[in-house]
Amino acid sequence: MAMNDDDPVSFSSVEEELNYWKTNAKRYRELTDEVQQELQEFRECSEEFEKELEVQLEQNEKQMKELKQQNTSLTFEYETLKDRYEKQQEERYRQVSELQNEVAKLTATKQEMTKDIRELEQSNDDLERSNRNTIISLDDFEHRLNQALERNAFLESELDEKDSLATTVQRLRDEARDLHHELSVRQLKGSSNKPEAEADAANHPNPTPDTNHPQTPPVTPSTPTARTKKLFTNGHIPTVTPIKSTPESHRQKHITHNGLERTPLTPSARISALNIVGDLLRKVGALESKLASCRNFVQEQPTWTSKRSNSTKLSESSQGAKSEQHNSRPPATGNVKIRV
Repeated sequence: MAMNDDDPVSFSSVEEELNYWKTNAKRYRELTDEVQQELQEFRECSEEFEKELEVQLEQNEKQMKELKQQNTSLTFEYETLKDRYEKQQEERYRQVSELQNEVAKLTATKQEMTKDIRELEQSNDDLERSNRNTIISLDDFEHRLNQALERNAFLESELDEKDSLATTVQRLRDEARDLHHELSVRQLKGSSNKPEAEADAANHPNPTPDTNHPQTPPVTPSTPTARTKKLFTNGHIPTVTPIKSTPESHRQKHITHNGLERTPLTPSARISALNIVGDLLRKVGALESKLASCRNFVQEQPTWTSKRSNSTKLSESSQGAKSEQHNSRPPATGNVKIRV
């Protein structure tokens, strides 16, 4: 039966009371055993904890002794380093003073050297300027000489073209004279063969002629009659003017032996060719005087510039060879002779 310990207990019999007390005694004995066991465990834990504390205390004491020794050694080392630092500081001050004096001396020396370098640079600039002017003069002379050679070749090609045009004009005049004679003969024959001409006109009627622009009857271009009628439609011999003709007619008339077209010269090129003839002698004389002055100037240069002058002469010789190779070929504007 379940009852509280504080409440008075009443039993119905002695056996019930005996069982009750036995149960309580057993329960209290178990509690006592548990408490004693816990006490024993607590004692064991306390002893272990005490041993650990003692060990830790010994370690702390040992560590404290080591730290004291380390502190003593560090203090001694600090004093030593302090003395060394003071000595080094004094040495550094002494070295700084010496370096400042040396810097002052070097600054003065640098100023003197800068002044000397500036003077040398000015002298070098003057020499380079004079050398550059010499090179420019030589290049200008070479350029003018090349231009003169090119113009000379151009004029030679113009003269060849002029001779070819004169031959062509003479041949065209001869051909026109022959055609005019042939036309006269055919007109005489046409007056005797008038019925045949009327029959031919009936078979091939002509369009209404234009008073301002008379047209020729359609004939075969390959026959001599067709070519004659085409040239003498207006009743007079056409004037051959190959130089003043239009670019289209000039291109049609001037054909090479291979059948290839060539581009005619422009009027401005022909006018410039005429002006070149007058300017050529004057410029050649000026170039000769310029060359003489340049040679005298080069001979007066200092000896230390001889290497550079030699290199300049080598470059001029190579450029002269190139210009001679270029001048050996006639210009593109006059290298094709005109043939009709």
